Amino acid sequence: MKRVLSILLLSVLIFGTLTIAPMPITSTASAQTTTRVRYHRRHRSFWKKHRDKLTVAGTALGGAAIGGLAGGKKGAGIGALVGAGSGALYTYKIRKRHRHYRRY
Repeated sequence: MKRVLSILLLSVLIFGTLTIAPMPITSTASAQTTTRVRYHRRHRSFWKKHRDKLTVAGTALGGAAIGGLAGGKKGAGIGALVGAGSGALYTYKIRKRHRHYRRY
């Protein structure tokens, strides 16, 4: 019973709005319309501007920390190189870049 009542109510609402929908207004005196183009400046954050560089630097720092704990100064150098290499590989080759551009 509730289903039938809800379907009936929704159909009345839909058909009611279709019959009351406003018709396009036409006037005899056509006014000249001007359109303005709006330019939006994007205020990107520091992270968004330098995301790739910060990702590589962060992985290099992490690799240096792990290498330093494992093998001292030489291990820190090797760990930094390995971390930077893996971060660059991820950043520039593996990571998906979904760029969504909005149209207004």
